[in-house]
Amino acid sequence: MSRESSHQDRPHQVVAIVDEGSNPFELGVATELFGLRRPELGRPWYDFTLCSPTPDVRMHRGIFTMAGVAGLEAVDDADTLIAPNRPDPEVEPAPEVLEAVRRAAGRGARLVSFCTGTFTLAAAGVLDGRRATTHWRWAELFAACHPAVRLEPDVLFVDDGDVLTAAGSAAALDLGLHLIRLDHGAEVANAVSRRLVFAAHRDGGQRQFIERPIPAIPDASLAPVLAWVQERLHEPLAVADLAARAAASPATLHRRFRVELGTTPLAWLTAERVAHACRLIERGEVQLDAVARASGLGTASNLRAQMLRRTGLTPSAYRHRFGPARRPQAG
Repeated sequence: MSRESSHQDRPHQVVAIVDEGSNPFELGVATELFGLRRPELGRPWYDFTLCSPTPDVRMHRGIFTMAGVAGLEAVDDADTLIAPNRPDPEVEPAPEVLEAVRRAAGRGARLVSFCTGTFTLAAAGVLDGRRATTHWRWAELFAACHPAVRLEPDVLFVDDGDVLTAAGSAAALDLGLHLIRLDHGAEVANAVSRRLVFAAHRDGGQRQFIERPIPAIPDASLAPVLAWVQERLHEPLAVADLAARAAASPATLHRRFRVELGTTPLAWLTAERVAHACRLIERGEVQLDAVARASGLGTASNLRAQMLRRTGLTPSAYRHRFGPARRPQAG
């Protein structure tokens, strides 16, 4: 079943496996993003299920024991399966968990992992030849144990189509919002992020860990510059304009973006323009030239190229999927 048809016929089923020693933070992220009802969005939301290979499962370091969740047979209904993370990545996951992951992969479910959950997916054999990431602390071990996986050790998350992996606990929020953006569009993802009081968009290619010594006199935050730019995305802004607004040289601005956001000024600006273009299309703007001008992307051809690169969809395909006429109504 495709992602789109699953929305048309029934709510998208997200199933998370809880295994011995799982970290409760990642489960909390999954529950918050996919399990809570969101009537304010005015559309059907996900159905969310926790399942486990045992009736009672101890969480990380025995903090508490979870009981009453579904058995692993719930995996067979999953449109999206979240693999369990590993408290000790060197320990092989339970065979029944690996078999459940393989079954889900075999029938085309979307596979997701947070932090060391990448080890679970790799142990199941579903990452061979695929791009993936994991927590920086375990990157060398992962590369040694799973050389067939194309590890990208220095990013927040990797979207490899039907397999998506997040680097760490906080990156689970970034990947979760990315999934919501894929399924429901930029407007809904922004609404959920506001509810969480969390940044709406951190690109998956940003660095997951930045060595940042505490300066004697800290730099001023970039927040005022970012807010200023977001009100002027329709203008032909360049990096030099951002630097002038920040009263810094382009080189200094580049350094501050790398330190604070883990990306470059141009990459951030382009991502903001694409996100704004997506919102305009979702709100019903049909003229691509108008969308390109209003988002600062200039031309319809550049709009197509940037949207395809960053969302995997052309503007017309994005409108077909997320535009007002296609948006499901709450029932």
